[in-house]
Amino acid sequence: MTRHSHRLASPVTADTEAPTRTRILADLTPLRSSPDYRRLWFGNTISWVGQGMTSLAISLQVYDITESSFSVGLVGLFSLVPLMVFGLYGGAIADTVDRRTLGLASASGSAVLSAGLAAAAIAGFAHVWFLYGIVALQSVCAALNGPARSSMIPRLLPPEQLPAANALNSITMTSGTLLGPMLGGLIVGFAGYQSAYLIDAVTFAASLYAMWRLPSMLPDRDRTAAKRASVLDGFRFLATRPNLRMTFFSDFCAMILAHPRALFPAVAALWYGGDARTTGLLVAAPALGALLGGVFSGWLSRIHRHGLAILLAVGAWGAAIAVFGLTRNLWLGLLFLALAGCADTVSMVFRNTMLQVAAPDEMRGRLQGVFIVVVAGGPRLGDFLAGTTADLASPTVAVTGGGLACVLAVTLLGVTRRRFARYDSRDPEA
Repeated sequence: MTRHSHRLASPVTADTEAPTRTRILADLTPLRSSPDYRRLWFGNTISWVGQGMTSLAISLQVYDITESSFSVGLVGLFSLVPLMVFGLYGGAIADTVDRRTLGLASASGSAVLSAGLAAAAIAGFAHVWFLYGIVALQSVCAALNGPARSSMIPRLLPPEQLPAANALNSITMTSGTLLGPMLGGLIVGFAGYQSAYLIDAVTFAASLYAMWRLPSMLPDRDRTAAKRASVLDGFRFLATRPNLRMTFFSDFCAMILAHPRALFPAVAALWYGGDARTTGLLVAAPALGALLGGVFSGWLSRIHRHGLAILLAVGAWGAAIAVFGLTRNLWLGLLFLALAGCADTVSMVFRNTMLQVAAPDEMRGRLQGVFIVVVAGGPRLGDFLAGTTADLASPTVAVTGGGLACVLAVTLLGVTRRRFARYDSRDPEA
């Protein structure tokens, strides 16, 4: 009863309790109402920062060993392939076994791998293929952990709190993206690689403790169903659910057609006459916008037309990228990149909420696995498309043309799939 006691609050309390704050800043109701979710959120936030530290430290160590940017680029490849492959199977496993147990096992594996990195660094064992192997294994653990962790949240919170919870989760991810590398660089500079890896291993204790305190999280499956969940069954289910498919199609519009990240080094030099520091600002701007989108997300819980909100957010991403492609003032360009990042947070919150609410519990793991593959693979395809277009035409054509193509594509989706635009979270329909 304690977990859902907010439902018993009187209308006066609900309406008068700091309305301005809850309308502007992130809605903290999930953190207040569910101790299990609160521990899970804090634990994940701490461990995400630690993983961000390790990610940068590995890149720095690979460059220190090889003095090759190509070798550093291979770190991303060794991370991406296992994440995409095992993301699907991780979702199927999450729909078969106790999700709490799977989360504990995969987080423990990540902690052991970070400890292994630290031990190797202390022993002076500096071999690039060892680092690549650890990166691949870390991605396997992340691919198993992600669907399990995401499919737990609808079991901890009522449906009306899921948009707020997903906004809080976006703060976790962007904090890891921004703070982790910053702290990692400082720690490696002052205390060496082993210190960054050791701190990462220790931070997993917070996530492990949070999961240890959770109750059993067996999927709600029909006893007559097959004992083992199938990846193909997940795709068959998705084929019959047009609204859920649209969450993926809309994200493809943004991440494939209008994803200019690969062009930032060229843009920094050609448009702004800058250097690596300018490139760093361009990379950080969308992440900062995404973080602010999560911090100032209190209004998202009041939105019920999630499909329409996704279409508008993706359109806003495309429009911001298109305008960014026309700017030649650095600070104005950074502003539009930040606006794009904020729009991406809004889209992510509602896409994830739809997957959690409109899908049955026994399918949530597999759909979260597909979500991970889309999130990981879409931007890589976008990098390839943007780079190819820039070489064939120009960076301006690639960026502005991609943004306009995104707006056009998501508009066509909205016009041809009006059922998605009418989706209402108060009467969810997959």
